[in-house]
Amino acid sequence: MTVPPGTAKPSPSRGDDTVDGRRPAVHRRAAVPGGQPSTAVPGPARRLRGRITWHAGFALVVLVCAAYLAHRHWPLVASGAARLADADRGWLLVATAAAGATWAASALAQQGATTVPLPAGRLVAVQFAAASANHVLPSGLGASAVNLRFLTRCGLPVPQAATALAVKAGAGAVGRGCLIAALALACPGVLRVPRAPATAWTVTACAAAVVAAVAAVLLAGPLRRALRSVLLDVRAVHEVPARAAALWGGSLGSAALHSAVVVAVTQAVGLPLPPARVALAFLAASSAAVLLPIPGVIGSLDAALALALTLAGAPGSAAASTVLGYRLLTSWLPLVPGLMTLGVLVRRRVL
Repeated sequence: MTVPPGTAKPSPSRGDDTVDGRRPAVHRRAAVPGGQPSTAVPGPARRLRGRITWHAGFALVVLVCAAYLAHRHWPLVASGAARLADADRGWLLVATAAAGATWAASALAQQGATTVPLPAGRLVAVQFAAASANHVLPSGLGASAVNLRFLTRCGLPVPQAATALAVKAGAGAVGRGCLIAALALACPGVLRVPRAPATAWTVTACAAAVVAAVAAVLLAGPLRRALRSVLLDVRAVHEVPARAAALWGGSLGSAALHSAVVVAVTQAVGLPLPPARVALAFLAASSAAVLLPIPGVIGSLDAALALALTLAGAPGSAAASTVLGYRLLTSWLPLVPGLMTLGVLVRRRVL
């Protein structure tokens, strides 16, 4: 239709999605053979979806294996649960209090590893939420990601926040090792080096040396810079006695409180083992379980702790009830409140 000169051109109707015969940019889609619009996923989103799928699949395999083991040993698990149901309520309250104090000890260690003051209430809430995040990511990565986000929200640069996390992790490992050494001296003969042929030890030592040499050659620059940054942060922390006391006190306190939870549960179910031996068995089992990249060390810690208690002289049902009680107080009961706290912290932009 011809429009007379001087007459305004009619505007397109709302249902028409063309302007001057062209489709707006917001409606354009890349076509694929066959005339259908392209639904290709962008590269970063595809990689993220791949990671989520990998983690979900790995966690599903672990849960299936744990369910199979529980089904296979169901009489032992059932007897352990029944024994836990009849446990002493007073000792269970002590174990609950010790489990709650672990988050305060973790917050104290994190404040000691950081050279800037952090809000105390939010720091404890972040540790509580970070414990729940460990159930969806392998061994400690969930808690590290939550704490890293919190430290950067508090104004720390990412390298300094990562260094603070490394200082806290290093202090925790050293504190745990000191407790194991002290308890091993107090309970001689509990920890035994496994017997193996000399050739096996030689092959293991050679493989470890080769891996260390390759890592040193390939990552010499980054490792040197990271180690220098950590040492500088350690020096800065120890220049203030209060920060050093918070770092080491929180690290030792966290390991001791987790051990106290296990000891209190064993007392509640009437396990006839000395508390020092139980604490040593737990510290050794948890240190070995951390090496496995399993979300929340699910299954690995349970099996290692049950095996350590059994080798220390505990009956099978008592060992099973101890593992169930420890998991109940430190993992299962706080899981939903921890995830809710994590959501609130994210909504309030604390994370």
